[in-house]
Amino acid sequence: MPDLFSPLTLGDIELANRIVMAPMTRSRAGTGDVPTDLMVEYYRQRATAGLIVAEGTQPSANGKGYCRTPGIHTADQIAGWRKVTDAVHREGGRIVLQIMHVGRIANHLNKDPGTETVAPSAIRAAGKIFTDAAGMVEHDLPRALRTDEIPGVIAEYRRATENALEAGFDGVELHCTSGYLPMQFLAANTNQRDDAYGGTPQKRLRFVVEALEAMAFAAGSGRVGLRICPANPFNDVLDDDPVTTYTGLLQAIDPMGLAFLHVMRSPLRELDALALARSNFRGPIIANDSFKLASAQRVITEGKGEAVSFGRYFIGNPDLVRRFREGAPLAEFDQGTLYTPGPRGYTDYPSLAA
Repeated sequence: MPDLFSPLTLGDIELANRIVMAPMTRSRAGTGDVPTDLMVEYYRQRATAGLIVAEGTQPSANGKGYCRTPGIHTADQIAGWRKVTDAVHREGGRIVLQIMHVGRIANHLNKDPGTETVAPSAIRAAGKIFTDAAGMVEHDLPRALRTDEIPGVIAEYRRATENALEAGFDGVELHCTSGYLPMQFLAANTNQRDDAYGGTPQKRLRFVVEALEAMAFAAGSGRVGLRICPANPFNDVLDDDPVTTYTGLLQAIDPMGLAFLHVMRSPLRELDALALARSNFRGPIIANDSFKLASAQRVITEGKGEAVSFGRYFIGNPDLVRRFREGAPLAEFDQGTLYTPGPRGYTDYPSLAA
């Protein structure tokens, strides 16, 4: 019977164990959205994870939303990420890149001059976003993408995948939750289109399917994953029938043979996202969201998922795999330094050895 410490193969990616580091925005990128040497050390410290899913990374300048987040669309960014992947591989780890186009969750103060905020429909997101220049500000009113522009946005995902492979990543993950562009296409309150990409649940999922197809064309389906969280209301997204939405989506992508499906547990108590995924997706599942060691072990032994990802635990415990294996205490992390520049609360958490 496998457990968290058993090896696992996800598509074309071989893992030493089933403990996955979840993608987490940490806002430490440098000038030009280039990964820094600090980020190299951060990921190197955590390379004993069976798989690292690196933080959400914009596929284009238009896709950026948050300050100090990295990109994968310039030569300097590719070179910066290469230092990260080389460091992880030297430690024996595996790492994939999460590709994240935020769509309407953006403000121009965080974006380069000449870029714009685009979305399925011209509907401003409620809430505010942090900027280094002015603190908390409203989200931009996005411009609705024309039908003839959408293939170009999908091509950004393909190019980002190609760039990720050039940077040495073992694969890529499409970020399809948290209210960002793919989820904006899925949800009726953010997608009020009447063309081939909106109007019915089947049409609303088309963007996600085509983005995955483009990524799989570039990398091979065995190096592409998808992250979902049915009914996640974060960033002002409302899906009044998530079971229909995600059943349709999973049945559409199941034949692709993706490397994995990364499933966050749904905030709706009556919706078992892992069960929904298992019923409609035949590939490996990575379970996510607030698992502890014992509950994560049960996911594996009960067959609800093949691996479990952890976010918060990996922040304060760079050697989480060892701590789990030895039953060692887990360190707390400092919430006040999650998104602040510099090494404090980022690379200064000690390992057991230290």
